[in-house]
Amino acid sequence: MSPYRRRLLFYLLCILLLGFFLLTAFIYFYPESGADQEFSEEIQEHQHPLLDNLMRGISVFGSFPYSFSMVVATAVLFLIFKFKKEALFICLTGCSWLVSSSIKIIVDRPRPTEDLVRIVEEANRKSFPSGHVLFYVVFFGFLTLLMYHLKSIPKTLRAVIGIASLFLIFSVPVSRIYLGAHWFTDVLGGFLLGIACLLTLSFYYLKKPDQET
Repeated sequence: MSPYRRRLLFYLLCILLLGFFLLTAFIYFYPESGADQEFSEEIQEHQHPLLDNLMRGISVFGSFPYSFSMVVATAVLFLIFKFKKEALFICLTGCSWLVSSSIKIIVDRPRPTEDLVRIVEEANRKSFPSGHVLFYVVFFGFLTLLMYHLKSIPKTLRAVIGIASLFLIFSVPVSRIYLGAHWFTDVLGGFLLGIACLLTLSFYYLKKPDQET
């Protein structure tokens, strides 16, 4: 990576992390937001049992043990086909849960309640940031990068996996709000932090062994 691109990546990471820390500070001091409630009302305005099931289906990959099983199974598949480095980095995407859990404990923001929004799916852990969104951005985002980078994989398979991954990344924020599991600022925080983690992971994956640090 050229010095210019490295500086650009550094500045982008700084912007993302600054935005996340400012949002975290806002949530910490003002956990209840009228704008969040209005956003949830807009998302939940159109309701249908089929839509409920669709949104549950979109979110299922971020729930334990499905998320853990998916990371392990994907890493094993890469190992079987001799992609050892890729398998290792796929495993590292699972660290996003540790990141989100740590911040949830610090911020300690309550989940949306039935007196404020429609609860389609009960969630027990704290609300900020959205662990689902963070995990989807890191895991499926890195999977998308691999599908672009690994030209030895059949083109059609790479396209299908890449498109499906992008769909999940951009649909899960809507899913979490529709299900009443998160506020808009929760999913925004998960998205900002997820992009920062994804960029960092991608940098080290694409970095050549003899490249200067």
